[in-house]
Amino acid sequence: MTEILFYQLKGQRLEQVLPALLLRSLERGWRVVVQAASEERIEALDAHLWTWRDDAFLPHGTWREPDAAEQPVLLTPNGHNPNRAAVRFLVEGTELPDDAATYQRLVLVFDGDDPDALANARERWVKVKKDGFEVTYWQADENGRWQQQA
Repeated sequence: MTEILFYQLKGQRLEQVLPALLLRSLERGWRVVVQAASEERIEALDAHLWTWRDDAFLPHGTWREPDAAEQPVLLTPNGHNPNRAAVRFLVEGTELPDDAATYQRLVLVFDGDDPDALANARERWVKVKKDGFEVTYWQADENGRWQQQA
């Protein structure tokens, strides 16, 4: 069954937390697709992931590349899954995919400081629980470690 994880950012930016979450997914042997709301946001994430840390490499590519299907982490503004990812990250309020049940894990990352994003996450929580998905809610503690809240 697909797990759906809600990650609430409080006083954090997506660029601060996404790379570590992606690395953990890769360490587990999962292919990942990250869906954002716009091509511009994908380009910004792509540039950030190349430079986020001097001592780490996060292999990734975008949907535009000819070898997109081979990328362990694929960034896209679209709902497709060309790299056969087991995990899909949804950022900036992107919609749940129609094929949600085909993933091992869906990760919804939202800005807890934005009232609209928070309301959207609450609506999604209610919907996916009603649809029978296994759902958890995560928030970072004062040391930046993710703690399950529900």
